[in-house]
Amino acid sequence: MAKTIIYQLLPRLFSNTTTGRVKNGTLAENGSGKLNDINEAALKGIADLGVSHVWYTGVIRHASVTDYPFISVKSNPNVVKGKAGSPYAICDYYDIDPDLATDVDRRLDEWMELVNRTHKAGLKVIMDFVPNHVARQYHSDARTDVPQFGDGDEPDKAFSPGNNFYYMPGADFHAPVSDLGEPYHENPAKASGNDAFTPSPSVYDWYETVKLNYGRDYTNGIMHTDPRPDTWSKMRDILLYWIETGIDGFRVDMAEMVPVEFWQWVIRQIRVRNPQVVFIAETYNIAQYKCYSEAGFNLLYDKVNYYDTVRDVVCGNKPASDITHIWHTNESVERSMLYFLENHDEQRVASDFFAGDALKGRPAYILTATMGHGGVMLYAGQELGEKGMDEEGFSGRDGRTTIFDYWNVDTLTRYVNGLKYDGGQLTDDEKALRKWYEQVGQVVQRYEALATGDFYDLMWINQHIWVDASKLYAFLRYDRNNRFLIAVNFANSPRRAILRIPADAWRLMGSTWNECIQPSDMLGNAVYIGRESVNNIKERGLEIVIPAHDGVILSF
Repeated sequence: MAKTIIYQLLPRLFSNTTTGRVKNGTLAENGSGKLNDINEAALKGIADLGVSHVWYTGVIRHASVTDYPFISVKSNPNVVKGKAGSPYAICDYYDIDPDLATDVDRRLDEWMELVNRTHKAGLKVIMDFVPNHVARQYHSDARTDVPQFGDGDEPDKAFSPGNNFYYMPGADFHAPVSDLGEPYHENPAKASGNDAFTPSPSVYDWYETVKLNYGRDYTNGIMHTDPRPDTWSKMRDILLYWIETGIDGFRVDMAEMVPVEFWQWVIRQIRVRNPQVVFIAETYNIAQYKCYSEAGFNLLYDKVNYYDTVRDVVCGNKPASDITHIWHTNESVERSMLYFLENHDEQRVASDFFAGDALKGRPAYILTATMGHGGVMLYAGQELGEKGMDEEGFSGRDGRTTIFDYWNVDTLTRYVNGLKYDGGQLTDDEKALRKWYEQVGQVVQRYEALATGDFYDLMWINQHIWVDASKLYAFLRYDRNNRFLIAVNFANSPRRAILRIPADAWRLMGSTWNECIQPSDMLGNAVYIGRESVNNIKERGLEIVIPAHDGVILSF
């Protein structure tokens, strides 16, 4: 069973060959990548990273200031974030974003062709599902035969189980931005997507979105499920529609903001049609992990536990031994955890706000890729050392790559190199970093033990003998066929360490005491101190030098 390694990319940015970098620029000025431009060479390059799934972000049509003739309800710029708009302010659940199409009239066909190309490359397709909220001016032009959200609502009621939205009767909506063209009018005001039940949300709220009603009355906490809320059926039909395009699963935005009762029902409904559909939940509440795992989600974001801890280790704010606590905290749901160092919400590892150097992320990525039983996520440009330090427009210089603006991401454009995807314009350091990511990913995918094998933490026996234990972390992964020792070094200089493996671990790995142990260096960067005899390795450990900001994967 291969490891689930997900590569997230925004087609708008990933395959954009337009060189425009105008702050707050339009589509005409800065361009947009196209679905057709994610060609066989692009997909081979992604697969070379050991990736199993591609998460295409921002594919469904969302609110934007760019005008197209077929759009019947134009987006008011006062309720759109940035020129390109947020991929999470969906204005038509049944449509492909026209910015991504070479031939706008064939945009759905172009999407399905990309799905087929992705499958031919041996990769599976994940797309976004945004269940908690819609754009303020939601209207489906692609499917006029299905009821619109809000049809049949009783807007004079703040809450009704049959309503799709939450209302504030008698109140006008006041957008925090009001000077971008014609004023935006909404009466009665609807609650904003981040549970802001106010007609006057702040600029920090998700004011461009409207929260959907799944039957929970927020005034008293009561959940209404009988009769089934109308929003449930509408959302099930949307999921089934996209399954028919051939995709393999969904990354679910802010899954915890939608009642778990809905997920228990709808995931079962979808898997009657296709039992193999993957559901990945964006989650932040550790106390709720088990509920959403049991509801049917295959993978859950582990931001609060894994990401936050490892980020602090990379930045020198916590000792590496704190990584052990991740296992203790997640023990009951560890096989459902999705580990990552970057995604569109988080700051780039190489940014001035995180590590300031892409090399400092290498030991963390070895850890991310080899430690868990769940999944791994890479964000496009991470493997190139993208810094995310542009000031694109709506998105300022914050260490993140914009999701709101039309933009040209320099490292990606130089890697794409005129749609050749050969890295021809990358620097030598960027090429070397990408090659390193390829090497790690391919090792992980080659051996099932690194995906599903047992885990044994070596910190308890080693950290007391290491000179600087705060920068080193070591563990074992093994199954009946393979045994691996993984050690990573978060320090700025190489670290010489004795890696001890206790007799109990050798027994669990099925090794007899007299068995010949010949360590094989899977990444080719370990420096051995002498060549120990079999008994010496078992009795006193293996003494090696671990490179700075890197790690070793040793096979026995």
